[in-house]
Parts: sequence; structure tokens; C-alpha cells
Amino acid sequence: MSRVSDPTKPAAALTAALLVDGVEPADPVISPDGRWVAWTTSAPGEDGPRPSDLWLAPVDPPSSPATRLTDGSASVSLPRWSQDSASLFYVADEELRRLPIAAAGPAAGSVTVLRWRGEISALAPLAGGRLLAVVAGDELTDDDERRRAEHDDAMVWSERAVREHWRWHRLRLLNLESGQLTVVAGLAGRHVVDLAQRPDGGPLAVLSWDCPEYDPGDFNSRLHVVDVPAGAAADLGNPGHEVRSPVWWQGEDGWHIAWLTAVPPTGGEAVLDVAAPPGVAADGTAELTQPTEPADLTADMAGCPDELVQVAGGPPLALFAEGLDTALYRLDPATRSFTPVTGWPGRAAALSASDESTAIAVLRSTADAPLDVSAGPPDGVSRISDTRPELRGVALGAQERLTWRAPDGLELDGVLILPPGRSRADGPFPLVTSVHGGPYNRWADELMVAWWSFGQWLAAAGLAVFHPNPRGSQGHGRAFAAAVAGAVGQEEWTDILAGLDDLVAGGVADPDRLGIAGWSHGGFMAAWAVTQTDRFRAAMMGEGVADWGMQIGAGDFGREEVAYAGSFGWEGPGPHRHDQLSPISYAASVTTPLLILHNEDDSNVPVGQARYLHRALMQFGAEHDLVIYPRENHVLAERAHQIDVLERVRSWFTRWLADPPPNATRER
Repeated sequence: MSRVSDPTKPAAALTAALLVDGVEPADPVISPDGRWVAWTTSAPGEDGPRPSDLWLAPVDPPSSPATRLTDGSASVSLPRWSQDSASLFYVADEELRRLPIAAAGPAAGSVTVLRWRGEISALAPLAGGRLLAVVAGDELTDDDERRRAEHDDAMVWSERAVREHWRWHRLRLLNLESGQLTVVAGLAGRHVVDLAQRPDGGPLAVLSWDCPEYDPGDFNSRLHVVDVPAGAAADLGNPGHEVRSPVWWQGEDGWHIAWLTAVPPTGGEAVLDVAAPPGVAADGTAELTQPTEPADLTADMAGCPDELVQVAGGPPLALFAEGLDTALYRLDPATRSFTPVTGWPGRAAALSASDESTAIAVLRSTADAPLDVSAGPPDGVSRISDTRPELRGVALGAQERLTWRAPDGLELDGVLILPPGRSRADGPFPLVTSVHGGPYNRWADELMVAWWSFGQWLAAAGLAVFHPNPRGSQGHGRAFAAAVAGAVGQEEWTDILAGLDDLVAGGVADPDRLGIAGWSHGGFMAAWAVTQTDRFRAAMMGEGVADWGMQIGAGDFGREEVAYAGSFGWEGPGPHRHDQLSPISYAASVTTPLLILHNEDDSNVPVGQARYLHRALMQFGAEHDLVIYPRENHVLAERAHQIDVLERVRSWFTRWLADPPPNATRER
């Protein structure tokens, strides 16, 4: 359903409050029998996300509208169906609850099956209906509460021992009849991150780390097959880096396990596969009938696998990013390759499938429709939810797909948004280039109405907004993604400039009124831009990297960042490759007014990055503002902060891209 406003009615104003107060759907799950789809919704609040809600709707849209199952008093997450479709499990604050579902809908109120003073990160109702696999962090003890109250909370790391007081996420089995909860003994010393049961009710495929911290935990991942009755776990080896989404599938040679993993060094993601062992011995060993060296199922594909979903009674399904769009693929067991099923314009995410994939559920967004739940047969899904009806009365800017070529001839794509009611013929416009994060991420042809995806927000102020997908982005295969290895800010930068030059040459962008902005890696690119050229009149760096050496030493992803930066800094006194690729090294050349936004508690890109660049710009007298948001990690959660970002960013660019420009030039 289109969200284009009705031309016969006066258009509503697009306000910052309208953008941030919108409800967002998440985690749609379709029942195994394909009759129902459940999902959660959330919105920002004064102190962080407001309590989220659980929704239920029939997959056949004409049957009845969606029903809200919770009252907003608790934060709801992880809706998961029992394998007989008769129960919907979910987490509500510190309770794990079960809601009976009959043919006509909820049969009675939900009941609490577990109270837990810790984080629950994954649920998997097991075959037979008696057991529920629960991945949960260790509960807070009375001593933990005492230590917190008395500030006796020293954080300790050691070469000889793990960090004290880590909250290990362990695989536990909840007996729904007795209420007994037991830890799977074979994985007692591992931090569990994902799991899936074999569709015939057999063993579990489990992914784990050696500790709860990303670095080094994820660098030491393991794939296990767990015998549920015995609690024994067979170790099938290291499945790679950033592993997720294990799935089972059956070929002529027996059962296989496939999963998603990162491809070093910055080559995006791949689906890997191994033959599963026929069983697990009590001592945790497995007799393998085939080699366990993983096979790469997506090596030569032009798109990029983004999600992998197990299907009971059929082969797995996968979502692939393909340029500005998304495609659904199915694994062909005979050829061990993915074949296309259907595709959708724009973005699709959070795939869920019924038994034999007779029905699926996804989140979808297009150029004129926000993210909503769609469900139905794979080749005929229709919109189930209606989370942003308030946007139908808003005049949106025209959104246009772009293609251009880099200086070396590589074909690139992106999205252009023009001010509402305007066309190319009305140009040239003041234009802001908005660079996405990642760099392994992308702009799809989707509606840009978020605090971090503010294309329509800037367009409503009369600015054109250019969203490029330079090399390193998702959606064009591995070689494209890997092109930024040890070379961030190099060819990806000239890719962006080539697209911008096309817009200038085409009369869309005013060359004297250009801006650039981005979050995370996009923030790095904005900082890089103003150290390399003076063609931008204003820039915004949001939570970006100024110094790659600092990022490797202090960021969440630690050693992973060397894939982009090219060196660690501990190889010797230098010069180092990462210094050549760090904006801080060229801070003396900045003449473009720069707005620096950063979150105080950001552990992904620590706030020291912003402060370091701020001090350098102070040293050289460069025009800039530094804004730090207290209590926030890498993603803003508080409503007032999201509104401040939107208003501050738009004010910054409308000020500096005005014609004539503000009288704020400086002697250099």
C-alpha cells in the first residue's frame, strides 16, 4: 500500500516529533502452520525505549485486524512459536511467558513459565512441546546487588583468567511441566550466541564464543552439535567470525548445518555449510562420515546474503541484498546453491518462514512506505501491520534511483531525494551527501524517516539529499565489499565524488552549496571529506572515527578494525597505514564548518574520537561545534536526544548552505 499523501488534502508538516515518535515494528515470526504472524513494536521514550508491545494478526489479511496482546506495561521481546503453533512464548521484562493460541486467536491469558533476573537473549521451543531452550545470562545474585549498591564493582581482566563478573549467556533447558531449568553440561564453559534444533526433533546446532566480550570472544567461535537428552556437545570447529543464524537442511547424503559468517578481510558475509555428524557420544565426541571443512555456498553470487532461515520440511530460505532492492532465495539441496524465489523493491528484513515455507513474514519498506510487517505466500506477501498511519498526510520528497560510474569504470548506485513538490527541472539545489555506516551496509530504495536516516527531514527544508553506495557497501558481491580492505577513504571516497559530480553536471546539485553527513563509518567519511577537500560548505560527523589506531585499541570490535585501517600500531614506531587513513592526521587542513555529534557512553566508537578531533580543530581555529549526548551508547535511545539531532543537523545545514552564505569566514 502506497503512503503517498492525498493531493486533495493540505499536507501536514514533517516535524522532528512526528519522526521520532513513530512506532517501529520488529521481529515478525510466523506460526509453523502459516496461519498467524506475531511481532513487537517500540518507540523512544524520555529515558530510553518505551515498553514495547506484542501484536498478533492472521496471515490472511481479510480475516481480522491485528490485535495488541500486551498493555504497554512491560518491555516485550523474542516472540517464538511452539512447533505445534498452539503457544506463543515471549519475554516480558523479567518473565518468560506463554500465551495459548487457538484457531480463532488467543485462547486465554498468558502464564509465566519462568522468572529470571538476567538477560534472555534467545528462545527455541523444542519438538514435543515439553522443553524450551533458553539462552540467558547468569542471574544477578544478592552479592551482585550488594556490590552494585556499594560501588564494589572493579572490572578486572587478566591473561590468567577471564574478566570478573561477566554475565555468561548459557544454554539452559526449561522443562515446561516441572519448571526445572538446567544448564547444558557440554557447553557450561561457553558463551552461547545462537542455536537451532534439527527439524525432525533431533540435536541442536549451537554457536558459541569462548567469553562474553566481542574481542576476543567472537574471534574464538565454535560450532557444536548438542544431544539434548544427554546434554553432550560435539565440537565441529571454528565456524569463522561474526557467526550467526545456524540452520539445518537435509540432502541426499544426510543432514547439514549452514550458517552466516563474515568473510575476511571485509568481504561481506557468506553462507558456509558442513555435513552434520549422525550422533553425539556421551563424552562429546562425534563420528563424522564426511570432512568438516566448511563449503562456501555463496562464493560467486552477485548479491550479498543478509539473513538465513531454517524451514521445517524444506530447504532453508535466505534474503539477499541486491543493489537497492532485496531478493528471496531458496537453497537447492541437489546443487547446494541458492536459487531465486522472488524479489521486492527496497528493503526487506527479519525473515520468518512457516513449515515447508508455505508462508513467510518479513519487514518491508519502499520509497514511499515505512517499515511494516508483510506476510503471505513467498510470491505474494501483503502488508499486515500499519505502524505509521500519521505519515500518509505528509508531503514527501520525490525519491529517485541513481546509477553512475566510478573513475575506474565500476558501476555504482544510490538514492536521491528532492524537496517535496520539486523536480530536477527546479534545480540546482543545495545538496547534502549522506553516507551510510558500516562500511558494509547500504542505502536501499526505502523511506528515509529516522533520526539517523534523515533524507526526507532535510528535503522538507528545501535540501536535496544524495545517498551513495560506494565500494565497500553491501549488495554487490564480495569483491565490491572487500575493496576497502586497508583502504578506507580511498576509492570509496572517489566513488562518492563521482556520483556528486554527476549530480552537479546534471543541474541537480549547486556546486557552491554542498554538505556531507554520516553516522558511524559515514561519520568517518564526513570527517575524511573535510580533511581532503574544501568543496563542502558544511559537514556533520556523527559518532565517527577520527583515529583508527585509537579505534583498534578502544572500540568494541578491536582487532576487527585492522581490516579497514591496515595496521594495528603495535608493529613498531611507524609510519603506520592507519595514520595515513585517519582524519586526525590532516586536521590542520580543515576549513569546512564541522558539526561533531557523539554519544558519551558509546563503546563501539568511543567518545574520545570526537574529543580528539575537537581538540585538533580548536588548535587550528577551525569552525566547529561538538555535541555529546549523555547516557547514550552507539544508537540513540532517548526521545529528546533524537529530536535534538534532527533539529540540530537541519539547522546546521540550512545555515551553512544558505544562499548567500553566512558571514562567518575566517582568516587562515
